[in-house]
Amino acid sequence: MDGTERDLTMTLHQSIHDVAAADWDSLAGGGNPFVSHGFLAAMEDSGSVGGRSGWYPYHAVLRDGAGRVVAAAPTYAKAHSYGEYVFDHAWANALERAGGRYYPKLQVAAPFSPVPGPRLLTAPGLDVATLGDALKVAMAELKCSSVHATFCTEAEWHALGRAGWLQRMGVQYHWHNRGYADFEGFLAALSSRKRKAIRRERREAQEGLEIRALRGSEMGRREWAAFHRFYLSTVDRKWGGAYLTESFFALLGQRLGDAVVVVMAFRGGKPIAGALNLLGADALYGRNWGATEDVPFLHFELCYYQAIEFAIGLGLARVEAGAQGQHKIQRGYLPSRTYSAHWLAHPGLRDAVGDFLEAERPAIVDEMAMLGEQSPYRSEA
Repeated sequence: MDGTERDLTMTLHQSIHDVAAADWDSLAGGGNPFVSHGFLAAMEDSGSVGGRSGWYPYHAVLRDGAGRVVAAAPTYAKAHSYGEYVFDHAWANALERAGGRYYPKLQVAAPFSPVPGPRLLTAPGLDVATLGDALKVAMAELKCSSVHATFCTEAEWHALGRAGWLQRMGVQYHWHNRGYADFEGFLAALSSRKRKAIRRERREAQEGLEIRALRGSEMGRREWAAFHRFYLSTVDRKWGGAYLTESFFALLGQRLGDAVVVVMAFRGGKPIAGALNLLGADALYGRNWGATEDVPFLHFELCYYQAIEFAIGLGLARVEAGAQGQHKIQRGYLPSRTYSAHWLAHPGLRDAVGDFLEAERPAIVDEMAMLGEQSPYRSEA
């Protein structure tokens, strides 16, 4: 497939291993581990994508006339809309009721990871929209109905919007470091009532337990096997699907090393709960959690409070604790915007979805303003 700018050529790759890790990571940078070659390779090598998962790799790569990789995108042909966290089931139903076919579609994403970050990876000087145009060509050649860049950056969102893509906005809850010296410094910024509540939750959660933050190099076979049990326990409670295979977690530790941070709780030396995080350049990203014991407030302790302590210790700018959860507000995680961009081939569906998104965006802004009024921080903090 030939590009239209600077003699660019696009290729699609059904394995991330078809692209040299150095070439991919030179575009991805080191800021967000979810688009790194190592993370995507762990997804493939563990069988979490491919096979019968409904996620089929078709990673897009642009090369210039000299054969140098100048742009790339983690791209998947999808046979469903699961594991994305930006919901388009209603769009699929509408098109299929009208006699069209929504699947397969193309998804530009970090699989099973509602983590904002770069999705269209480009060398300096190359317009993001150029890669967006190439993705539309891939969509047509693969006979897909649409292409979606989910949890992209705000800059990518604006660039694709200027190129005619439909723009969607969402809400997550992030904690921001205001230069706190320690966890007590964070607590001092909260109202007295919230401060007391968090201290009580932490006391109850920690009673009788040892809690440690383990880096990837400290996680052995025993710890990863335990964490996989924790993950399955959460899946079972939520009646969801176990997207990630058992080998994924150990591979992640091998490929990303100390960018993996697992906060684990032990009772009498036995692991009973854990929370998986990945470390970026300026943020800690919370992902999966689970427990084999029901301990009051342990979820909050491992996923939120320990993450804040870890981030303060490293001087990180923020903690992103994943999708959903208004309860996070009372624990210092405030509403933050997320972005996705969508290109729908069917003109009627594109117009209808465009109208819906035009109405949805101001509603999201209003919702964030309302949620912001629930902030636990003192007004002078």
